[in-house]
Amino acid sequence: MTIDSLSWIKSSYSGSGGSCVEWAPKHTAITGIVPVRDSKNPTGPALALPAQAFSAFLTGVKSGDFKAV
Repeated sequence: MTIDSLSWIKSSYSGSGGSCVEWAPKHTAITGIVPVRDSKNPTGPALALPAQAFSAFLTGVKSGDFKAV
């Protein structure tokens, strides 16, 4: 399976100002891996993270653990 063959959806948290993140939930449900990419660059690189690591990342984002650069 390649990233081109995944069924990507835009995150409901993506803003209208160009901050667009897509992920492939069906792939995540089957494999436990969360593929994430920039919707403005669908042929560019994608991250593939274990679901537990991605969940920990989201928890950190929501709690303000990361500062914008």
